[in-house]
Amino acid sequence: MTKQFALVDCNNFYVSCERVFQPSLERKPVVVLSNNDGCVVARSEEAKALGIGMGVPAFKVQGIIQAHRVKVYSSNYALYGDLSRRVMETLAQFAPLEVYSIDEAFLDLSGFSHWSSCELTAYGEQIVDVVRQWVGIPVSMGIAPTKTLAKIANQLAKRISRAAFSQGSAQHFAQRFAQNSVRSVIELMTDTAQEFALANLAVADVWGIGRNYSDRLAAVGIHTALQLRDADEEMVKQIMGVVGQRIRLELQGISCFALETEPAPKQETAVFRSFGRPVENLEELKEAAATYTAIAAEKLRRDGLAANLLTVSLVTNPFGLDTEGDRAPQYRNATHIKLPVASNDTAELMHYALDGVETIFKSGFRFKKLGITLSELVSTDRIQTNLFDRKDRERSQRLMQAIDLVNQKMGKGTLKFAATGMQQRWQLQCKQPSYGYTTNWNELPVVKA
Repeated sequence: MTKQFALVDCNNFYVSCERVFQPSLERKPVVVLSNNDGCVVARSEEAKALGIGMGVPAFKVQGIIQAHRVKVYSSNYALYGDLSRRVMETLAQFAPLEVYSIDEAFLDLSGFSHWSSCELTAYGEQIVDVVRQWVGIPVSMGIAPTKTLAKIANQLAKRISRAAFSQGSAQHFAQRFAQNSVRSVIELMTDTAQEFALANLAVADVWGIGRNYSDRLAAVGIHTALQLRDADEEMVKQIMGVVGQRIRLELQGISCFALETEPAPKQETAVFRSFGRPVENLEELKEAAATYTAIAAEKLRRDGLAANLLTVSLVTNPFGLDTEGDRAPQYRNATHIKLPVASNDTAELMHYALDGVETIFKSGFRFKKLGITLSELVSTDRIQTNLFDRKDRERSQRLMQAIDLVNQKMGKGTLKFAATGMQQRWQLQCKQPSYGYTTNWNELPVVKA
C-alpha cells in the first residue's frame, strides 16, 4: 500500500475563529494580540497586505491600525481551543488523525492509494468544504507520500499564487499548482510535481530545518529543498545527523515519520505568564502563584495525572527601566520542591507553591513573570504512597472532583481558593477580548431577525 498523508492547516486560525461569529469581519484587516496585548500573533490576509508583521509589538503598528481601521482582538484561547477541537473531530471522520498542533493535523490517506490524483484532490476539497461548512474555519490541505512533503504541499496551497508558477519548462504543472491553490488543496504524489515544488522551495522552509541547519547547509551549497533531496547522504549526516537523513529520505518520497494517532505521554505541565504590570510585593506574587497552581492542577486532573515535582520561577523584565530611565535591576530564580506523594490536589500543591515563592522572593525588584511547573508526572492509578503520609487522599479526591464539576457546569472560576485573591490587579491585560461564544453560557451568540 502506497503511503499517502494529508496535512490540514487552518488559515490564519485565530483570526478565522474571530470571524466565525462575526461575519462582518470578512475581507477586513484583523489582528489578534498575544498575552498581555503585547505582540501580533495572528493576521488576516488584509492585515498582512498592510505590512503588519508577525510578532511585531502592537505599539509599533498603532499608526497602521488607526489609519486603516484594523480590528484588534486580545487572545481568546478558550474559544480557539474549542473551535480547534471541533475541527479535529470533523477531520477524524474522514481518515485516521494525528493532531499536530492547535491548528494543524495529519491525515493518513493510505487507504485511498488506488485513487487517481484527481480523485484524491477531489476528496481533499470535500474535506475542506465540510470543515468550512460544519465549523466555519477555512483550511488548506497538502497531500503527499510523506509527512514532510505533505507539509510542503500545504505551504504551497497556502502561499502560492497563480503567478508563482508561470515560468519555466514545467508550465503545465505551474498552472495546475495555481489552480489547486485557489481550491486550497495541492497534491505532490508524482515525481515530476515533487521535483518542481522542491526546486522552488528554500531549504530553510523545509519542516524540521531551523536557521542553524539552513546556514550550515547553505555553506556547502545547499539552498533549495531539491538540492537537499539530491545531496550526498554522508554529507547530510555529518551536518544534521539522523534527523537530516530522515528529512532527506522524506523529500525523496520514502516515509520515515509514521502517523502518531496517540499523543505522547505528558512529561510536564506549566503555567508561565507575564503580569499586566510589574509586581513588587510578596502578597501579589503569592496570589499569582496560587492562581497558576490551580490552573496547572486542573490540567493534571483532566488528564488523569499527578506530579512528583513542583517548580516555582520568578523573572524580572530584562527590558525594564527604573524611574531614571536606566536599566532596572535584574533577578531571576527558581526553586524545585519534591512532593512526598505525587498529587494533583490544588490545595496541597498551593501549599508548596506559596512556600516556594517565599523562598526565592527578593524585595526591591519589579517582577514581570511567574511560572509554576508540575513535572515527573505519573498516572493517578500508579501513585506510590508514603508510609508516613497522613493526608486523607480519598477525601481530597472527592473535593477536587466536586470543585471541577461545579466549575464545568456553572462556569470557570465559580469555585476557587481564597489564596488566589479577589482583585488580582496583576492579571494580564486583555482590553479587547471577544466573547466566549461556545464556552460561556452568558456569552452565547445573539441572532437578530
